[in-house]
Amino acid sequence: MNKVTSRTRIRWWIAGLMWFAIAINYIDRTVLSAAAPHLISELNLTPEMMGLIMAAFFWSYSLLQIPAGWFADRFGQKKGLGLAVAWWSIATSLMGMATGFKSLLAMRLALGIGEAAAYPSNAGITARWFPDHERATVSGLFDSASKFGGAIAMPLIVWMIYMVDWRLTFAIVGGVGVIWVIAWYFIYSDNPESHKSISQEEVALIRNGQKLKHGDKKVLPMKWYKLLRYRNIWAMCLGFFTINYTSYFFITWLPTYLVKEKGMGFIQMGMVAALPLLCGMVIEVITGWASDRMVHKKVLSLTATRKLFLTIGLLMALCIGFAPFTESVYMTVFLLCVAKSGTTVAASQVWALPGDVAPENSVSIVAGLQNTISNLGGAVGPIVTGAIVAATGSFNMALVLSAALVVIGIINYLFLMGKVEPIVEQQPEVRHPASARHV
Repeated sequence: MNKVTSRTRIRWWIAGLMWFAIAINYIDRTVLSAAAPHLISELNLTPEMMGLIMAAFFWSYSLLQIPAGWFADRFGQKKGLGLAVAWWSIATSLMGMATGFKSLLAMRLALGIGEAAAYPSNAGITARWFPDHERATVSGLFDSASKFGGAIAMPLIVWMIYMVDWRLTFAIVGGVGVIWVIAWYFIYSDNPESHKSISQEEVALIRNGQKLKHGDKKVLPMKWYKLLRYRNIWAMCLGFFTINYTSYFFITWLPTYLVKEKGMGFIQMGMVAALPLLCGMVIEVITGWASDRMVHKKVLSLTATRKLFLTIGLLMALCIGFAPFTESVYMTVFLLCVAKSGTTVAASQVWALPGDVAPENSVSIVAGLQNTISNLGGAVGPIVTGAIVAATGSFNMALVLSAALVVIGIINYLFLMGKVEPIVEQQPEVRHPASARHV
């Protein structure tokens, strides 16, 4: 009698670890904001110093996206993501030992260096460990953790600081990441075939469902600058810039907008500001799954599905431009929830695209390149919004500008982005010398 081996679900355990990595990522980068009043008081920091410390994260985070993606593709995501989480967790813990401006600035830069690997690594893991028809589901799942982290981080960390002091809070939060790293090294392997607990049925399900089978160490990643030859790469970068420009409003200026322009009290604002993020978290997972079903059931082609969901998401995000023109606070909050949910609908496709188009063993590099450009939207958006508010005394034009960029994003994905398929490297044309003439 033959022994029947049940199919394992190791890939979903790995998806859970990916989700926790992004949640920890966002909680760790939020601790400084919550502790800022204590830091300013105890370490004699000026507002200008604190501004530089907060901004320093984005300098290293943006600049290290491509190198982090290359490292993950070249040496494997087990090392790439594992070392990254260990690095940024230690940097978070060490912030609790800061003595002044220089030490805080150094640790904030170090935090950005570590966190740069999170999204590129997760995109690469998705391409290696999941069949193509689950890619948007997993992409939406791990990116949804950023909304969870953003929504719960502030009240949780404020409570911790109140209970145990800000220095110990940094140490505790950093320690959570260290625990994650230990679990990661026991559970994850770079390829399904090399995992000790996986069944052959699950390996077959994964590999038979992939157009490209990433993970062959003999195939080197494509040079990042060669990716710039391809139209789809430019479309991915430009489109994600427009999405992130709008998204960062919700984690930077939204609390001020609700208090200053909509007259909310501080406690009421704290609860309301979390609503768009929580709505977006749920919607992102659902739409990622729905788009995968459409592709798997062949309702639409992969290209048509990606463009459809990106367009729907960005049309929803346009609601941010209507929010200033309603008198009702409830309607404003509703429109902002729709707008944020729209950016997450788009994000479920954005993080699936690197796996859709990347050459073999280059998914993390493509994701890193895309995220480098997108984070310029995160870096520039809050500055532009602040300048507009300072000049006009209102958020109205700032939100309208966000909506205008969303329109550019829609046009970009519909017309600049071509067929969604893996890139095949263009080989240089070989010119054969003319045959020698016989005299």
